[in-house]
Amino acid sequence: MAQLRKGKLNYRCPSCFMRDLDIDMFYNKDTGIYSCIRCQYRGDEKDVLEKNEMVRFRYGAMHERITKFDFD
Repeated sequence: MAQLRKGKLNYRCPSCFMRDLDIDMFYNKDTGIYSCIRCQYRGDEKDVLEKNEMVRFRYGAMHERITKFDFD
């Protein structure tokens, strides 16, 4: 998603990202808190980055071609 304005980098909402929605979060300069425009998620930069890393493991094998399935 494109960033709306210059300045501090916009992050994806971890809660929405888990549901495959790509929603940017708003940053409040006074409090230092990021908040989602779609759901109730709020958190500081450390919390947002930490939760986005947890979600990214889901797409870890996206660029690998899986040819062998060992279900037996």
